[in-house]
Amino acid sequence: MTYAQAAHWGTEQLQRAGVTDAKIDAGYLLEMAAKIDRSFYYMHMQDEMSADQYMEYERVIRKRAERVPLQYITGEQEFMGLTFHVNSNVLIPRQDTETLVEEVLKHVREEMHILDLCTGSGCILISILKNAPQLAGAGSDVSKQALLVAKENAKLHDVDADWIRGNLFDNITEKYDVIVSNPPYIRSREVLNLMPEVQQFEPLEALDGGEDGLDFYRKICEKAPEYLNAGGWLFLEIGYDEGPQVKAMMELRDFVDVEIKKDLAGLDRVVYGRMPG
Repeated sequence: MTYAQAAHWGTEQLQRAGVTDAKIDAGYLLEMAAKIDRSFYYMHMQDEMSADQYMEYERVIRKRAERVPLQYITGEQEFMGLTFHVNSNVLIPRQDTETLVEEVLKHVREEMHILDLCTGSGCILISILKNAPQLAGAGSDVSKQALLVAKENAKLHDVDADWIRGNLFDNITEKYDVIVSNPPYIRSREVLNLMPEVQQFEPLEALDGGEDGLDFYRKICEKAPEYLNAGGWLFLEIGYDEGPQVKAMMELRDFVDVEIKKDLAGLDRVVYGRMPG
């Protein structure tokens, strides 16, 4: 089978499985399985693949047709211009979350100490520290497996950070100048309506925010003042319809200058504010 025939076959398999962007995914998987790049493919479309190449391509196409996310098959995802290792123990970094990182970077100053709650792959904290290396940072997550991924990504990008296992503020013993978090915020009943790639393969505990999606925001807003220095900032990623409620929670806990920031699609994406002082 030629490379072009394989790409066509892979696209058909993914289309039948209902995969969005079937042609694009089939192309990525062909490059990965055959260990070629895009330019090689276009120069050698009519060349025959080796048996080993085709067997590996067939294997990964079958996995993608089962709706395993592309990023879990390739083992990586780009975020803030950096490549992060991912697996089924962590959420796949989304471009929407870059809005959160960009907003934090607008407010940090030299030698600030930052805490990333629900760190997952570590993409938020590592991206911040990579762009502002004068900062010190720590990431916390309840999942031991997620922290292993975060540590791997920190090593990959030569970023020095502390990694703490705990549920939100459990085992947090210091105060910080910035706390940032992308916590679970999907309503429990809506988890079942997510696309199969998310519902069946991404970690449920990183998605489910309780009955109204706001459980983690209540806990974070209640406890964050104890762990922030005077004048310290809290930055939270939110669901598109959760801005007013989370803003009210922060103001109830005496945060000032509370703002809601929209993402590139024009949807509410980040709520942030600071402690007085």
